[in-house]
Amino acid sequence: MTTISNFFNEEAASLQPKLVEMRRELHRHPELSNEEYETTKRIRSWLTELGIHQLDLKLPTGVLAEVKGAHPGPTIMLRADIDALPVKEETGLPFASTVTGKMHACGHDFHTASMIGAAALLKERAGELHGTVRILFQPAEELAVGARAVIEAGALEGVTAIFGMHNKPDLPVGTVGIRTGPLMASVDRFEIEVKGKGGHAGMPEAAIDPVVVSSAIVGALQTLVSRNASPKHSAVVSVCKLQAGSTWNVIPDTGVLEGTVRTFEPEARIRIPDQMKRVVEGVAAGYGAEAVLNWMGMLPAVNNEANMAEIMHAAAEAQGLQVVEAEPTMGGEDFALYQEHVPGCFIWMGTGGTEQWHHPKFTLKEEALGISAALFAETAVQALKALG
Repeated sequence: MTTISNFFNEEAASLQPKLVEMRRELHRHPELSNEEYETTKRIRSWLTELGIHQLDLKLPTGVLAEVKGAHPGPTIMLRADIDALPVKEETGLPFASTVTGKMHACGHDFHTASMIGAAALLKERAGELHGTVRILFQPAEELAVGARAVIEAGALEGVTAIFGMHNKPDLPVGTVGIRTGPLMASVDRFEIEVKGKGGHAGMPEAAIDPVVVSSAIVGALQTLVSRNASPKHSAVVSVCKLQAGSTWNVIPDTGVLEGTVRTFEPEARIRIPDQMKRVVEGVAAGYGAEAVLNWMGMLPAVNNEANMAEIMHAAAEAQGLQVVEAEPTMGGEDFALYQEHVPGCFIWMGTGGTEQWHHPKFTLKEEALGISAALFAETAVQALKALG
């Protein structure tokens, strides 16, 4: 007797050539966040060929599909992201990007093809499903605005759980990383304007040098982690831009700093803006300058719910995959916004690549496509059973 797990594995193997073809087509034609018009058309066309029902997402880009089971039950969601990056590809692959300065350097083409495969597998077994599976192909993950737009469009209405993934080049094919709790950090952005007093470079006593003040602020901000955050918490404060002055012999009036703060703990995320404001204003005042902090909250941490992680773990074992404890990263993901509304699990999918995300020579092993498709089809089946 063929079990549904074996069926997914066998059918995914037969789907593999088509999934490779899809992934390569997407890879040749990358589109940036909120510009994924042709990508959206391609996804719609492939889903139509497979006979998979599509819902109105009410957004210019992105696709929401649905596989409705023959039996009543809950609704769960599988999510893939579809946008590319402003990176010039240097892989030398025969299917490399044909668009100068744009590349699928984060593997979202892999995510998209995999979830189309999962939808196809579920469609074949719709008669056995107890509930409904929505498959979301989300735009604009790289700008951290896509998930919020999807939620505002109502795509999560009626959904009881959500599952997603990111390819992981440092995990071999056939391995998945799963963990309960924080997996990816919260993402917040800050901008600091330092107001000094310009003057002649040879007469600094008559000026208030914003270059010196800005440099002191950079150093002082490191105490937010070393002396203000709890040793039990993880946090990163990175100043990534410091701009001041326009020539070599004039002290400027102002300086601007920009950067990001990352943490896994909600308590730390709440406290850090006030702590930063105190440090920034205090350092500036010590030099007779002023500093204004503009804080831009962006994303919470990706935080996997225990039951959802158990469902994914069981699905991976049913597929014969090796499960390892997922290593957290200070990178961010707007999948976290869905988890503020419904419980979910986000995992690492082993793809055995040569470079990390966002690198111009980023690659992955395409044999992971069918494996990923089968895993998420199996996850959907097990989730519907567990939540029904």
